[in-house]
Amino acid sequence: MRITCPICGERDIREFTYQGAAVALDRPDPEAGDEAWDHYVHLRENPAGRTRDLWYHSGGCSAWVVVTRDTVTHEVFDTELAEEAKA
Repeated sequence: MRITCPICGERDIREFTYQGAAVALDRPDPEAGDEAWDHYVHLRENPAGRTRDLWYHSGGCSAWVVVTRDTVTHEVFDTELAEEAKA
């Protein structure tokens, strides 16, 4: 699989470290309460199909990248810097 880093261009997946679903960008307010934080930390979906994932370009520019991809076909539809992504 190849991922296009918004800074470096297209790269092999081995340059990246998978960090989980991009829902991690939608962090609850610090005062949200135990239930909201429990859900954020422990409950994750594992869908087959299109997902938004957070990847770290560890073998390159050290950017955090949100990758929209299909978990079944491994097709990559879009990439964007995490700091510019909408949760």
